[in-house]
Amino acid sequence: MSNSNFSKETMYIHKGYKTGDHQDSLAVPLYQTSTFAFDTAEQGERRFAGEEPGGIYSRLGNPTVQVLEERIAAMELGEGALAFGSGMAAVSTILVHLTKSGDHILCTRGIYGCTFGLLKILKEKYDISHDLKTLITEEEIENAIKPNTTCIYIETPINPTMEIVDIEQITKVAKKHGIPVVVDNTFSSPYLQNPIELGADFVLHSATKYINGHGDVIAGILVGRDKGEMETIRGTVQKDFGGIISPFDAWLLIRGLKTLHVRMDRHSENASKVFDFLKAHPSVEHIYYPFDVDNPQYHVAKKQMKAGGGLISFTIKGGVKEAQKLMNELKLIKIAVSLGDAETLIQHPYTMTHSVVPEKERLEMGITGGLLRLSVGLENSSDIIEDLQQALSNM
Repeated sequence: MSNSNFSKETMYIHKGYKTGDHQDSLAVPLYQTSTFAFDTAEQGERRFAGEEPGGIYSRLGNPTVQVLEERIAAMELGEGALAFGSGMAAVSTILVHLTKSGDHILCTRGIYGCTFGLLKILKEKYDISHDLKTLITEEEIENAIKPNTTCIYIETPINPTMEIVDIEQITKVAKKHGIPVVVDNTFSSPYLQNPIELGADFVLHSATKYINGHGDVIAGILVGRDKGEMETIRGTVQKDFGGIISPFDAWLLIRGLKTLHVRMDRHSENASKVFDFLKAHPSVEHIYYPFDVDNPQYHVAKKQMKAGGGLISFTIKGGVKEAQKLMNELKLIKIAVSLGDAETLIQHPYTMTHSVVPEKERLEMGITGGLLRLSVGLENSSDIIEDLQQALSNM
């Protein structure tokens, strides 16, 4: 059976690696080297000319990184992938690749705070404008596209409001206009959602989160449906901007991928139980979870996601002070701004991850002072619920 015939779960463990190519090592070796030696000057010339495969310099490619990229590309059903030193390096690389001065980027109304910051930089320094829109209906998408729109950038589920964006609907409209679609798939992971299969041209991840899963790596991933275009990005923006991943971090991500499917099943199972508890609690005003049957976008979530994932956002009665008091009452759950770790984490987007966004835009995104984002971990769900119960009771 060829690797292409394996199930997803098997590819997470085996894709892109042959033991016979690496001294029969069962584990993917760590090639911790900055450069590679050539047998002859002529061989170096051929490699730089692209006439012969092989190592040159680890900013241009590394065997450990290559295994990671091949594995991620297969998982996301793409033809090529690039690994980066952070999720924001992946975001900035694709936006630089797809735009030039005077262009316009159309975005979902909710986006990660640092992505918002990057868009502000692109506007102020390079006259690349953007709009944040709801993009719920085909009419809204059509009306939001401008003559100079060269990219549609979406998150789904959206950070931190958990709104769901219909990927198929957006790509259908985008293709009529010849506009590439980029999807930040961090919240779902490749196990729960595959945007390229739904029509997207590029998918990216903060690999720091679910792909790694252990809270000890900062990394990013970009996957594309066209192999040639991905190689162009490798040889231009990634090479010259230099936001590459280290071989050791790539090795850690490869290790993390082996358990991605097991972890995501547990994250989703735990989150579902925590959601049921929070939804019924009198101190919780609103709750946002993709697989909430009362969510108006529930049918979209069910169509494009395998499960609800491990993230829940909810608002409590009051505002900033009440939200901070709740966090300070927690004993097991950690206050931290990341997600996808084995530990359950909670953060306050209004004053933390999205504090860079001006208040007017924050409120338009649905990020209020009482909103909290919970990344449900791998602990016993009853312990997570018990900690939330005691914290809420002390409010």
